[in-house]
Amino acid sequence: MLIQLGLNRSSLFLRPSVVSRSTTLTRQLAKRYQSTVKTSFDEELQILRAQRKNRPISPHLTIYQPQMTWYLSSLHRVSGVMLGAAFYCLTIAFGVSTLFGLGLNTENLTTWYKEKVPTWFDWTAKGGVAYLFAFHISNGVRHLVWDLGKQVTNPGVIRTGWAVLAFTAVAGTTFLFK
Repeated sequence: MLIQLGLNRSSLFLRPSVVSRSTTLTRQLAKRYQSTVKTSFDEELQILRAQRKNRPISPHLTIYQPQMTWYLSSLHRVSGVMLGAAFYCLTIAFGVSTLFGLGLNTENLTTWYKEKVPTWFDWTAKGGVAYLFAFHISNGVRHLVWDLGKQVTNPGVIRTGWAVLAFTAVAGTTFLFK
């Protein structure tokens, strides 16, 4: 069967004459025709400065018209970092307190909060967390919609941006007063 299919013959490309020619060609192509020149540090610096003069200059960001996506993207990142940092700090505080027996528990924390924290700070902290949480959740849903391939046109992106801001206002206010 191997003889009928021709599989018993050696490959045309593995014959010694073909292999030696390709090896010779590879060696010829691999030769470097560049040489290095010893230069001082000052000469290298001059060459570098000359090369930098020929680089294209990118425009400054101030020439671009601000877009809603810039602000929402930045705020999404900032809200994620702030909410994550608050979560991890509180979790680590409870973990360390339990580990070393420092007495930080929800009962003591609630008592301290009601006695020591002024009303204005209470409303400010609740509002900050409520609006950041509402924004981060709604903008996360917006990104999931984009992952589905929906609303990825310019009008769709702007429309979903305004929807995120509207939902944030309503949900953040709802969270604040609960």
